[in-house]
Amino acid sequence: MSNSSETSEVPINPHTVGVAEVIPGDLVALSAGDVERQRWYVVTHTLPESPETIRMSLRPPLGGVDRDVVLGREGTVTVACHRLDVAAVPRLSSPPLDDVAFRDGDRVGSVRAVDPRAVEVTYVRRWGAWHRDLDVCAEEPVTDSEVRGWARDADREGYVVRHHPRPAREAAAGGPRRVVVTGLGAVTPLGVGVDELWRGLLDGRHGIRELDGDEFGELPVRVAGTVPVDPAALLPRAAARRMNRAAQFAVLAAREAWADAGFVDGGTRESGLAPERVGVSLGAILGDASVLVGGDRKLREKGPRGVSPLTTPMTVPSQAASQVSLDLHITGEARTVTSACASGTEAIGQAIDRIRYGRVDVALAGGAEAVVTPAIMASFASMRALSQAGLEDGRSPSRPFAKDRGGFVNGEGAGVLVLEAEEHALARGARIYCEAAGWGLSADAHHMAAPDPSGSGVALALRRAVRDAGGHVVDVVHVNAHATATVEGDLAEAGALRAVFGNRSTSGAVPVTALKGHLGHLQGAAGGVEAVATVLTLHHGVVPPTVGCAEVDDDVRLDVVTVAPRELPGSGDLALSNSFGFGGHNAVLALRRMGRERVE
Repeated sequence: MSNSSETSEVPINPHTVGVAEVIPGDLVALSAGDVERQRWYVVTHTLPESPETIRMSLRPPLGGVDRDVVLGREGTVTVACHRLDVAAVPRLSSPPLDDVAFRDGDRVGSVRAVDPRAVEVTYVRRWGAWHRDLDVCAEEPVTDSEVRGWARDADREGYVVRHHPRPAREAAAGGPRRVVVTGLGAVTPLGVGVDELWRGLLDGRHGIRELDGDEFGELPVRVAGTVPVDPAALLPRAAARRMNRAAQFAVLAAREAWADAGFVDGGTRESGLAPERVGVSLGAILGDASVLVGGDRKLREKGPRGVSPLTTPMTVPSQAASQVSLDLHITGEARTVTSACASGTEAIGQAIDRIRYGRVDVALAGGAEAVVTPAIMASFASMRALSQAGLEDGRSPSRPFAKDRGGFVNGEGAGVLVLEAEEHALARGARIYCEAAGWGLSADAHHMAAPDPSGSGVALALRRAVRDAGGHVVDVVHVNAHATATVEGDLAEAGALRAVFGNRSTSGAVPVTALKGHLGHLQGAAGGVEAVATVLTLHHGVVPPTVGCAEVDDDVRLDVVTVAPRELPGSGDLALSNSFGFGGHNAVLALRRMGRERVE
């Protein structure tokens, strides 16, 4: 298809002339209606047909098929300009596409050839539909039958349509490695283990409980998402005494993920792995705030000798990562990420990159937190961030995206993924849940605690995650939302999702769910646990419902899954897990389901 510089830049200066005055090279319109619709033709040839008539051969200025018209000599036409180079206007036809087998990655170009200033529009086929822009979903996609119809009607309507099959894919030499998820572990308010988490999500149960300890008695809010068993009872006593509560959660979740990935109890050596090729990457805000509070209490009650020497090593947020490293004998690295409530998701993203670029082959990544303490609860209550709803009506007091939401519910737990270089996983015959395809970060730079109401920072992180995954917005099939059930936060996230997904945000193409109605807000662990749930959503093809959301806020305008689980849509392969934190930290994880053809 040609857009010659001469025809695409011609001046349009309409004026009426007699038919007998027209010569080859003139740009003409045959009627006033054609002038109004910008329907022009280059005269390629003129020939007297009779003493009273002239035969003209006409061709669309941007290329196309010729047509002949016979006009009376005494008639008039409109000329836009003279002396175009007829040889520069290609003679071509739009081939029929009825028997062409379309494939994802094919392109179709369409240009309105009768308009000299028209610009070719290109559509790309992805997931069985044609999209004008794979990352801006402002228009509905086009079907195969519509594209075939364009080609059939093109010559008659003055268009040129061209089909460009996708090029043969060449194997990439070198470059980043593909990262996959091979193991999952979780300790949450729904119970210990991934099975308890997944069953509770699908059943629509929540794990939010009344805090009945004396230390919580004077607090204005006394509900939280607490783990229903003592994690210390599930670990050897000597080891548990050297771990804070968050580290205990982390070790239990890491052990489950390690075993789920097919590795042997005990750690790297027992599993035949080089310890230096395995890493740990965990997110935490404080880890376990109770250790420092308890040390301070003993100092006041018993003096310096009453303070345990373990107080300091058990207080640091990095304790969870170091204890997982110790427990499984991992020497590659043990990193801790602290970026408020985005910590767990960012820790997973950093682990993806460490594997991609060959620093390690395997990583345990996620988050762990245990901050259901009186001081933290009191602080959140003073911020008016906590939900005031109780447990009396049977509904979860945490109500993401709901019309009657009133704040978040504090929680605790841990979620850990085993990430692995794909070739490493395939070489040992591992079961692969999905691909850990990419991640994105951004910062709001707006307020120390409140979200940017525009959602622009969130939208940036969403787009970066999709791009890092090598995908497009049209590939996204599900979003696990951060949605803490605060009024401002939910609306900011909803606005960002609408901005990124356009008309797909409400059409059912991108079902959204939020898990904080089930679990409360697990702080630095939220990203890890929600990533586990997103992996399971892709793996099982089922989206859990959003508990606590009896009626979606009218201003949210998303396809929020409520009441019951829903089957995951088939057109697309990326799921996003969102995490946003105080201070404007935004992190988004992109996961890709397996078994779907990837078109670059």
